Amino acid sequence: MTAKLILGTEIREEILKEVEEEVKTIKAKHGAVPGLVTILVGQNPASVSYVTLKIQTANRLGFKEIQDNQPEDISEKDLLALIERYNNDDSIHGVLVQLPLPKHIDEKKVLNAIDPDKDVDGFHPVNVGRLMIGGSEVKFPPCTPAGIQEMIVRSGVETSGAEVVVVGRSNIVGKPIANMMLQKGPGANSTVTIVHTRTKDMASHCKRADILIVAAGVPGLVKPEWIKPGACVIDVGVNRVGEKVSEKTGKKVAILRGDVDFDAAKEIAGYITPVPGGVGPMTITMLMKNTLRSLKFKLGIA
Repeated sequence: MTAKLILGTEIREEILKEVEEEVKTIKAKHGAVPGLVTILVGQNPASVSYVTLKIQTANRLGFKEIQDNQPEDISEKDLLALIERYNNDDSIHGVLVQLPLPKHIDEKKVLNAIDPDKDVDGFHPVNVGRLMIGGSEVKFPPCTPAGIQEMIVRSGVETSGAEVVVVGRSNIVGKPIANMMLQKGPGANSTVTIVHTRTKDMASHCKRADILIVAAGVPGLVKPEWIKPGACVIDVGVNRVGEKVSEKTGKKVAILRGDVDFDAAKEIAGYITPVPGGVGPMTITMLMKNTLRSLKFKLGIA
């Protein structure tokens, strides 16, 4: 039996509608809307495209949205001063600095300069610590892992007591989603294993997984024989493996492939995410949800 597709495009729409309705309610009751600022340094094409989508989504939801474009040669000192200005702006609840940054700027120093209570990406060490503690301490779960968890829960996959195997140990996806899945609470309570490039016999670990989350950045890494029949497979990988000419536009577009051999895996798994259209759409969605959470914390209604 072919696996049920977990479509991030559909789940995104569910969540965005929920956020939009909540924004309307809060605006009516409290006269406030979430405020989000994105600082873009330079004109990296991929960053411009991503930021444009953030702007469109924020505007659709009724947020106050500020796009602050800065020249590529902005000094680190001036960038830090700009962040501090937004940290002190009561109408702003989320501060983002789009990565990557030019080589003359220390990314770690910049990310650490963002007020942890406005760090809606969830990258600040304070928010990493809050995530580790779990429970009511968590303010802003990092967006891609939060999106993964939403996809699993909203698809009706049981997580309590489930064997979860995470392929990849990055600070952005692997480590945080492993932490989130082992916490006490709904959508978690799992037994979690992390595998990585130094793991011996990775396949044997993957075969045990009721829920297999793959975020390695290696196209086709997970073979169909590594998948437990009926498992839930979340493929986070988005790998460019070539180009093709679009039938609709006649222009060249990237050929994207996940970390899982999708065509073969979908005949074994119970649930699976496609690439594209799976995890990707969830990241900006959860960013919006985190920005709303930030406003609610400020209003004391979270």
